[in-house]
Amino acid sequence: MSKSSGYQPIENYGVIGDLRTIALVGINGSIDFMCFPDFDSPSIFAALLDCHKGGSFQITPLEDNVKNKQMYLPDTNILLTRFLFEDGIGELIDFMPVVEQFKKNVLIRKISCIKGEIAFRMVCSPRFNYAKSSHKAQSKQNEIIFTSDGDDKLVLKLTSTIPLKLKRGDGFAEFTLKPQETAEFILENLKDEEGIPKSHCKEYVNTLFTQTLQYWRSWVAKSTYKGRWRETVTRSALLLKLLISNKYGSIIAAPTFGLPEWIGGSKNWDYRYTWIRDAAFTVYALMRLGYTSETEAFMKWVQERLKESTQEKRSINLMYGIDGRKKIEEVELKNFEGYRKSSPVRIGNAAHKQDQLDIYGELMDSIYLYDKYVNPISFDSWEVLTEQINWLSENWQNKDHGIWEIRGKKREFLHSRFMCWVAIDRAIRLGNKRSIPINQKWIESRDTIYHSVFTDFWDEKRQTFVHAKGSQELDASILLMPLIRFISPKDPRWLSTLKCIEKELIIDSLVYRYKPEQAVEYGLKAGEGTFSLCSFWYTECLSRSGQLRKARYYFEKMLGYANHVGLYSEQLGFQGEHLGNFPQAFTHLALISAAFDIDRRLDESQDYWKEELT
Repeated sequence: MSKSSGYQPIENYGVIGDLRTIALVGINGSIDFMCFPDFDSPSIFAALLDCHKGGSFQITPLEDNVKNKQMYLPDTNILLTRFLFEDGIGELIDFMPVVEQFKKNVLIRKISCIKGEIAFRMVCSPRFNYAKSSHKAQSKQNEIIFTSDGDDKLVLKLTSTIPLKLKRGDGFAEFTLKPQETAEFILENLKDEEGIPKSHCKEYVNTLFTQTLQYWRSWVAKSTYKGRWRETVTRSALLLKLLISNKYGSIIAAPTFGLPEWIGGSKNWDYRYTWIRDAAFTVYALMRLGYTSETEAFMKWVQERLKESTQEKRSINLMYGIDGRKKIEEVELKNFEGYRKSSPVRIGNAAHKQDQLDIYGELMDSIYLYDKYVNPISFDSWEVLTEQINWLSENWQNKDHGIWEIRGKKREFLHSRFMCWVAIDRAIRLGNKRSIPINQKWIESRDTIYHSVFTDFWDEKRQTFVHAKGSQELDASILLMPLIRFISPKDPRWLSTLKCIEKELIIDSLVYRYKPEQAVEYGLKAGEGTFSLCSFWYTECLSRSGQLRKARYYFEKMLGYANHVGLYSEQLGFQGEHLGNFPQAFTHLALISAAFDIDRRLDESQDYWKEELT
């Protein structure tokens, strides 16, 4: 961490969670971001967005000359941070008991001395309601109760096996540990229930540690993936699981808000909500790994959203709150300076008002696969879907804001167009497969959309598809065309398009979603990194087109851009720094998809091995 800035690099964090919320734990032992008690609740720790006002939960050695290491216990979401000295070793274990097993919101931290004699400092500084509400603190010998003065009236209890003090309203302790000695800290929500008795703190921590360890390893054991990159795919799957609300079945795009897509830039959005697009792709990735209960929970949640839309005689929203609410007002938090002074910091997301026609394609594709691999679709589900596809078959030609959520004028985007084709095509296939009556107009609409793509979005002179009708520009969403089986990955038109994309948007394995200067055209300020999601799309496109050696090479190069515990943010800067909200579901699900495809084709290809030998 730069002492002048007060901020760690975004990539210096691991995450822990309980399927209700997530905390970001720095490699230095500081929890610098956490919303509580739910993903989209106000923050209680947000030093990542304002190192002075945001609040944090620090456990650090008093000695400065320390080397830090961080890892997950294999096949779990339990984080281990090491403090390494010339004459000592300390270890910090962070985890949250999973709410599937344990109904309370609890954060557990256990610090131990492995070698030597180490002095530590603990500072727990909650800042309630995005640091906008003051709080009261009451202290006993081994516990502190923090009570928010805000409307939420949130009450937190910090319990420890060592004496705690109050310092300017914050929890504080300094203590020394010898080999085999430990200190435990439990932060819990007291709003509805009694807290954990302090006399039982140590045994409580040990019991929950064992249960949490067993839960995650049992979950990982259900995975059907046995390929070359098992550890990487497993870590991505574990992250996706953390982003699923056990309470609702919805899936968030990322656990953070306000992290910049460019340092000093203003594209600092809130991703703590459920985008139909992102969630549908997540479900697809989990289905490929053999996880069906998460898929069923999301399908139940999305079925409720479809029912609401049908009853209200409107199209579905592109995004929702985790509880299904439709209104997500965007507000700037003026009291936060922003990560490394990148402002404004926003909560809520004005994109919820946008039109993005592509979401029908992602959703319908996931429903089609759910019907095929998990459970046949019910009569009631088909009825509400029919209403949505009927609407889409009459409105697919509408202009919209597109996958990149432009804040300028609506346009006819290629990605939206071919995803409308996907939606209607999968609905037709599903109906035919189940011998369910379908609207015959769907077939005409599907075929009209197909021809529209080749007539309205093909640049004959440059021999490429373009990102919008009437434009000459490209964007990386075009990479999805062969992945969703709109066009053959070996079609000459596709191969020439891929060459143009490589020339204009790709540097080695790094892919821009569009030319940086195009941001102005989209109603946004210029400046952002490369999109890791698009890099994994690119590697899968190479694999499907038969360029297997190149696909594997670039895929494995992209794996080198993960942080120290295998996580990715939304974007990458050119010094390998992570940018945007962290960690992001979209990147990890694209990684899983690419790994599957490259793995399968490597197993099937004898020519690949002949090329390797020669």
